[in-house]
Parts: sequence; C-alpha cells; structure tokens
Amino acid sequence: MVNKIISSGKRKRAVARAVFEEGTGKVWINQKDYKLFHIFDKLKIEEPLRIAEKVLGKLNFNADINVIGGGSKGQIEAARVALAKGMVVFTKSDELEKSLLEYDRNLLVADVRRKEVRKPGAGKARTRRQKSYR
Repeated sequence: MVNKIISSGKRKRAVARAVFEEGTGKVWINQKDYKLFHIFDKLKIEEPLRIAEKVLGKLNFNADINVIGGGSKGQIEAARVALAKGMVVFTKSDELEKSLLEYDRNLLVADVRRKEVRKPGAGKARTRRQKSYR
C-alpha cells in the first residue's frame, strides 16, 4: 500500500493542492522542478524544506503540487503553505509543526487577506472623486 497524503494551501486568488508520496525529497510545482524557478521563488519554497531537513534529517517524500489561479507570487505562497501543511501530516511530527510555526506562522496558517472590491464612482477601492467648491 502506497502512503498518499493530499494537502491544500491558499493565498489571495491562488489555490494549491499537494500530493505527497514516499520518495527522496523531490518537489514539483505544476509539473516543473521547483529548482528551475527564479531564485527568490526557489528560496521561498525551500524554507519549509530546510526546516524539515533540520528537524527530521533526510526527507522521505516526494511532493507534486498543482496550483491554479492568482498571480505568480500568490501561487508560490500557496504552494509553500500546501507543502508545509502536507509535510506535517505526512511525517506526523509535532516537533516539525512547532518549528514551522516558530519560524513563520503563515507556513501553516493561510493568509486570509483578499483584494478589496472596487466601488462605483471611484478608480480604486478607497479613492473618492475630487470635491469641487466652485
């Protein structure tokens, strides 16, 4: 029997779904190895992996993450949340969960902020029309 765990993560409009299986520590995001991403995006995704390596030693899973919606940075953040949540469930490690929360709470708890809705009569969500006295 293959041990499979599914986890999800959200950021703004981006939604990520991660599937974890037994393996050697490989991570793919939308069928691409995360190491091929831009340096800052790669480092963002590596954060939970590095913490897990420090706590657990060698990683014994592969993660295949599928992200839809949102922009590129939102997708990276959503994938990061899905990866961290899935690692905790897959490894069943309380120590890993504690160290992830200590490092950055947003690794396990999704950031629920969304873009504010644009109101009629204005260009953006909070701007108002200029008032004229003459």
